[in-house]
Amino acid sequence: MKKRAWIIIAALMFFSLAAAGEARATAISEAELESGAVVPASWYRAETLSFADLAERVQAAVVNISTSKSVRGRSSMMPRFGPQDPFDDFFQRFFDQDMVPQEQMQHSLGSGFIIDKNGTILTNNHVVSQADEIEVALSNGRKYKAKILGRDEKTDIAIIKIEADNDLPVVMLGNSKILRPGDWVMAIGNPFGLEQTVTVGVVSAKGRVIGGGPYAHFIQTDASINPGNSGGPLFNVKGEVVGINTMIYAAGQGIGFAIPIDLVSSMLTEMISTGGVTHGWLGVAIQTITPDLAKSFNLKGEDGALITEVMSDSPAAKAGLKRGDVILSFDDNKIDDPMDLSVAVGQAKPGKESKLKVLRNGEEQEFAIAIGSQSETKAARAEPDSAPWSPGKADQLGLVVKQITPELAAQLDVPENFRGVMVARVEPGSSVERGDVRTGDVILEVNGDKIQSMDDYNKALEKLKKGDMVRLFIKRGRASIYLAFTL
Repeated sequence: MKKRAWIIIAALMFFSLAAAGEARATAISEAELESGAVVPASWYRAETLSFADLAERVQAAVVNISTSKSVRGRSSMMPRFGPQDPFDDFFQRFFDQDMVPQEQMQHSLGSGFIIDKNGTILTNNHVVSQADEIEVALSNGRKYKAKILGRDEKTDIAIIKIEADNDLPVVMLGNSKILRPGDWVMAIGNPFGLEQTVTVGVVSAKGRVIGGGPYAHFIQTDASINPGNSGGPLFNVKGEVVGINTMIYAAGQGIGFAIPIDLVSSMLTEMISTGGVTHGWLGVAIQTITPDLAKSFNLKGEDGALITEVMSDSPAAKAGLKRGDVILSFDDNKIDDPMDLSVAVGQAKPGKESKLKVLRNGEEQEFAIAIGSQSETKAARAEPDSAPWSPGKADQLGLVVKQITPELAAQLDVPENFRGVMVARVEPGSSVERGDVRTGDVILEVNGDKIQSMDDYNKALEKLKKGDMVRLFIKRGRASIYLAFTL
């Protein structure tokens, strides 16, 4: 009996100590959390996470946009063959468009959001640009005819307006620069005509360059967007608009893209007052700096935009910029790649004097330049046909080239006195093939030596040996570019 009593007492003492230890551990953990000694994971929440209050607060300012257009003939979707860019079918897939017979109305759906109580609405240009009639439906079901106040095709932004008889709910525009991958975002729109659809996700990436416009580093998000969401708002957790949902990655799921709201904010005043936007112009052709190009130019890194051509009588030419210069900064904003420069110049006001930091022959220099207007740009020439395959033994670069004659100059749509040699064939598996030299390219320089004849070309090749870094300056259609590779 005594033995059993001692066993019971021992068991009670053990569980009491264990409970005390657990309580102590919990107390220590809570104390540490309160003191800041232990920081919980960013996803830790004591309460249930819900976006219901946020959606309820902002969705009244999100509108559905339907457009009508009178069409002649019959719309058709031509078959596509072979691999394609996943964005090629954007305009077919991101709208809800029907096949229509002759002299009928073509309809499409999109979204937008009210930014002013007087009925000013932001959306995408592609939602409204081709419309004969635009109708806006509010969240309460009321419908209004809308007119276009301003639009910009290059950035795919449009402003439309409705005339309402009372003040309308509005959204606040936020700051897209402070977004980080992993931040929560919420999209509201009209996918497939399903009004006021709310989807939630995170910022997947920033600064995406996807060929959807020359002036936007897109926000990538996994908040589900579909045809009809185009032009709708992307909200942060404060209920501020940080982007305009614009396109989807047609070959994947959960990959959408939004125009950063900071780009939109910088253009609003001009778009409303003038109906459009005048983009800045520098007058240079630029390209990305590859590791091989950096090596061939003796650059320390690959940051910046490499100038491949300076247009005559352009702001860049007047300021003294030259081919081969590397633009490192624009108005004290660092230029990491050509897209950074395109965005910066495109947003600059024509006539404004800007400051450029340029690397030339290994030395940094500063230039003051008066930004021009894109209306000054000249019409581009048509792309020449690729040169036919040519027999013959390839040279040490792996090329068969031929002198540009007046007849060939005419075929290439260049002046008769155009100098250089044209690539007639690229040897499969050669260094130049790996360096992306193509049939039809016109070689103008080899490692800085000008090429005006076959004799110039052969002399330049005599200087090369296996293992050398080779840099070519070529003309490819309308573009002038540098290519570099190891021989």
